Amino acid sequence: MAEDYYKTLNVGRDASQAEIQKAYRKLARKYHPDTNPDDKHAKEKFQNVQKAFDVLNDPSKRELYDRYGSSFESMGPGGRPHAGTQGGSGFEDIDFSQFFGERYGSDPAGGFGDIFSHFRRAAGRGGKTRAAPAGAANVESQVEIPFKTAITGGEVQIGVERPSGKTDTLAVKIPPGIKDGGKIRLRGQATTGVPGEQPGDILLTVHVQPHPSFTRRDNHLEVKVPVTLSEAVLGGKVDVPTPKGTISLRVPPRTSSGTKLRIKGHGVASRNGEPGDLYAEIQIVLPERIDEQTQEAIRKLGESAAQNPRADLKW
Repeated sequence: MAEDYYKTLNVGRDASQAEIQKAYRKLARKYHPDTNPDDKHAKEKFQNVQKAFDVLNDPSKRELYDRYGSSFESMGPGGRPHAGTQGGSGFEDIDFSQFFGERYGSDPAGGFGDIFSHFRRAAGRGGKTRAAPAGAANVESQVEIPFKTAITGGEVQIGVERPSGKTDTLAVKIPPGIKDGGKIRLRGQATTGVPGEQPGDILLTVHVQPHPSFTRRDNHLEVKVPVTLSEAVLGGKVDVPTPKGTISLRVPPRTSSGTKLRIKGHGVASRNGEPGDLYAEIQIVLPERIDEQTQEAIRKLGESAAQNPRADLKW
C-alpha cells in the first residue's frame, strides 16, 4: 500500500505550509536516531518523515502528489510522464544532529531550534553565494575544503548574499569521507526575499585541496615515508602521521625503496562498512655527504649481493 504523506506528518490534506513545517520539526525531533539510540526503527521512521516533508513542503511536488498520489514522481508539468526526477540524488543533506542541544537550539520545548535560521547565526569567513531570485529556485555553488577536512569531517563557512544585499555567513558541516566533486544540500537557504515565498536550496559542489604528502584512492590513503639507509637495511620503527593520530610503523630489515606497508583501518572512514587502509610507501633517503669509509662499506655490500636488481627490467 502506498504511503500517505499527510498521515506520516499527522496533518490534514488542507494543512498550510506553516503547519507542515511545524509537524515536521516535531516528528524529526521525536524520531531522530541521535535521540533514539535504542530504537532500531527510529532511522526508518525519520527517513519516512523526511521523505514526506520533502514532497509536501514543495508546492509543485505537493500539487502533483495531490493529483496523482504515489505515482506523482513519474509525472511532469501538466500531467505528462517524464523519464526521471531530479529529487536531489547525489547530494549530502545536512546532518540534523547539529540542530540538537543548547549550542544551536532555540526551542525551549526540545532544543531542536529553527532549522531554517540556524546557519544565519554563524560567523566566519568564506566565499559568497548569491541567494535565489524570486521563484524559489535552487542555487548551485562551489566550496573548496582542505584534504584533512574531507577525510575526517569538519566545518567550513560560506557567505551568502541575500536579495536585500546583506551577506550571511553559513556554517556548513562536512561529513567524513566526502570525495572531490561530492554534493551537499543546504535546505531552505536560498531565500527569495519575497514574503511567503518558499525558499529553495543551496546545492554545493565540494572540491578537495591536494595534500603535500597524502593521496586518496577510493577509501584508502597512500603516503610516501622517507627512511634512512640504516633503517631500510637493519629495520626499525618510524613515526607516521595518520587520520587517527601518529603511529609507530615497523620497517622490516632489508626493505627496498618502493615497498608498500599496509596499515589496516587507518584510511578513510566508511559509513556502510570497514574503514579503508593506509599504505606507507618506503622511500630510502641517502645523506647529502658520505665519507670514504662509508662509501667503501656500501661498495662491499653491493658486491656481496647475489641477485641482479635489474634482471627483470625489459623493454
